[in-house]
Amino acid sequence: MTSNKKNGTRPTITSHVMGELNKLGCSDTPTHLSEIDGVLIDDLAERFGSPLFVLSERKLRENVRRLFSAFQTRYPDVIYGWSYKTNYLGAVCQTFHQEGAWAEVVSAFEYEKARSLGVPGHRIIFNGPHKKRAILAQAVNEGARIHIDNLDELYTLEAIGAANEKVIPVAIRLNFDTGFTAPWSRFGFNIENGQALEAARRISDSSYLKLCGLHSHIGTFILDTRAYEAQIRIMCVFMETAEAETGCEIDSLDMGGGFASCNSLQGNLPSEQIVPEIEQYARVICDTLLEVTRDRTARGKPQPTLILESGRAMVDDAGSLITSVVATKHLPDGRRSAVLDAGVNLLFTGFLYNHPIKLAQEPQGIPEDTVLYGPLCMNTDVVRASVSLPPLGINDRLVIMSVGAYNNTQWLQFIEYRPNVVMVHEDGEVSVIRVAEDLQAVTVQERLPEHLRIGHQVSSDQ
Repeated sequence: MTSNKKNGTRPTITSHVMGELNKLGCSDTPTHLSEIDGVLIDDLAERFGSPLFVLSERKLRENVRRLFSAFQTRYPDVIYGWSYKTNYLGAVCQTFHQEGAWAEVVSAFEYEKARSLGVPGHRIIFNGPHKKRAILAQAVNEGARIHIDNLDELYTLEAIGAANEKVIPVAIRLNFDTGFTAPWSRFGFNIENGQALEAARRISDSSYLKLCGLHSHIGTFILDTRAYEAQIRIMCVFMETAEAETGCEIDSLDMGGGFASCNSLQGNLPSEQIVPEIEQYARVICDTLLEVTRDRTARGKPQPTLILESGRAMVDDAGSLITSVVATKHLPDGRRSAVLDAGVNLLFTGFLYNHPIKLAQEPQGIPEDTVLYGPLCMNTDVVRASVSLPPLGINDRLVIMSVGAYNNTQWLQFIEYRPNVVMVHEDGEVSVIRVAEDLQAVTVQERLPEHLRIGHQVSSDQ
């Protein structure tokens, strides 16, 4: 118990618990991490500032090579399209493209980004519910794989084909209930109510469209691999029905993504206990696809190309966020708290995950339940609502792990500037891959009307 008679501070009782175990018998106390891929964290922060995103080129390459190995050793024809929306920083995308990945994009911006990085149109998979005519016409001209999301898009593509007097090969996106995941019925054409088959018939009746592919994405962070088995069986039944009724020939099945990463969802078990390895996803998907297409190959039809679009599982554990303590407080309930220079403006996925957090210095003192806040002037800026940490002081550094997915695409320019992003290369060199913002970067798109400019103010006596 402590009190301060001089200024009348109310006494508080703080429970000190050393090395407390969680309900799974594991200590929540973060371990010490001094370097990332051999580069000292203190050196990174001193050179490039705090907060700081750090991407590991080594880990990116390891992840995508592991995916290729897991699937290509189990199925004869596999295409992997890197999901741009997961992290479209050029250095990240190019690392994957160097390893053989196509680009999977869902907007005109992402399509143009892929083309600017040198990805040819015929190695771009174009998904998404919003594709204006101009970008569709460009994608058609450049040979991209276009996955139709809705009838309006179908009609637009048909008009583009008619205007150019060419037949456009297309795929359609399907949605359905696997029984293992909540249906994503917003996207594509539903199988159960007949929308999907009607779309296939509509394409078959067109003189300018040719159905040659099927696509579905059944959700995100999928932990039960049986969902993919059900997905393949449903898609293959539809493939056979569509081919029989329309005479089309399906040459590709795009399974989307959804593979879970090493993060732990809030309210769930630790990731190491429930997240499947990439080889487990591959085994279920490839074995099921080989099984259900066996009769197809016996009839002389080729096996469809398997297309994958995994994003999160490829990049999450390659990203870290270095952050520094800017203030400490005791909350009214007696718990410790710390204010960091990185908040939910940078860590959007902090709303979803209990990201692993490591100390960047040797721990000193007894760990206690601690709340980590960001620097934003808003009450929801909570980086971690509860984590066991020793006492923290000003300028102490923490490393928030597995932040490579979505945080550099969903982050906000809100209250604070967005920081540098660096990549640690395999040879230990470090490159800035996105420069920190300043006032000019934030305001460059603004336009100030002439009568609001300096020198045109209305005087106070008017």
